[in-house]
Amino acid sequence: MGVKTEFNSYTLWYEAGKDYALPPADVVVRTSDGQTILAHSSILASTSPVLERKIDRASRGWNSVCTIRISGAPSDAVIAFLHLLYFTRISTVEARMIEDILEKHGMQLLALSHAYQIGWLKKQCEIIIATELTPDRVIDVLKIAKLCNAPRLYQQCMKIIVKEFEEVQRSDGWQFLRRYDPTLELEILEFLEDIDQRKRRWKQQRAAQDAYQRLNIAIDCLEHIFTEGCSEIGPRNVDLSRRNKGPCTWFGTCQGLQLLLHHFSMCEKRSAPGSCIHCKRMWQLLQLHASICDHPESCKVPLCNDSRFKMKMQREGKSDKTWRLLVKRVARARVMSALASRKMPEVVFRSWAKYRVK
Repeated sequence: MGVKTEFNSYTLWYEAGKDYALPPADVVVRTSDGQTILAHSSILASTSPVLERKIDRASRGWNSVCTIRISGAPSDAVIAFLHLLYFTRISTVEARMIEDILEKHGMQLLALSHAYQIGWLKKQCEIIIATELTPDRVIDVLKIAKLCNAPRLYQQCMKIIVKEFEEVQRSDGWQFLRRYDPTLELEILEFLEDIDQRKRRWKQQRAAQDAYQRLNIAIDCLEHIFTEGCSEIGPRNVDLSRRNKGPCTWFGTCQGLQLLLHHFSMCEKRSAPGSCIHCKRMWQLLQLHASICDHPESCKVPLCNDSRFKMKMQREGKSDKTWRLLVKRVARARVMSALASRKMPEVVFRSWAKYRVK
């Protein structure tokens, strides 16, 4: 006969000095290894709908003692499970005591809380197990998370696998997974491939945004050169020798554009389409500027207010979807750059300073 553990004295176990009397135990809980535990049907039924149905079915029999079976876990884990069910009925419970129990029997309690539909205990088990994840045991925890429908724990396991995949591959759990559970192995590999594809897409989008921003800066420098003048090139009515010799905001881009303009003005192949790559870049930059310029009447950039050039550009742009998309993306980057550089109103700044969380 198994050892009996009665929960009549559970109040003395964690509430020394409290005068809290309970009625006699009326339920016998049997574990997988034959141990019997005395408990109270009112407490078990109020904390778990599954235990409530079990107690209801067991009390309909001919036996005078209501007996239920909690299998699938060692007896010490079942005792800890019942202790935690009793904790929910008492207001003054030390949190550290509950954490110690969860750390000792976390995996078994997760399975039991899932089987008996105890949501608060399942959530706490997920949190405790997630804080103790290591690459050596993450595969075992992942399988339990799938079986117990624990999405938060599943996500934490996947994060560890992605971060420490080489170390996970050397674990015994991964070797067992490759032999006996190819479905889960394929799921993990597909998840890793999806993460790699997301990273590649993010890098491509980031590179594209940087390219659009560089084109926006080049257009600003082009307007700066033909409106105010820079170190070597400027409008005819601007004396560059009297101009401030300090570097402009985008000095490197301005210098490159000035070299490109020098080449463009002296190259004999600039009129021949596709013959000179440097002149082709200059033509494309002038065309891009003319496509997004919002003040063509007063703009001093060459070909910006040339109607024949714009008509030719529109004819070519209608048939080129890539060019239209480029113009749209650069215009969007131009607007976002203007919004980012806009000065914050003083009223808004004072309001943020007043309500800012320190």
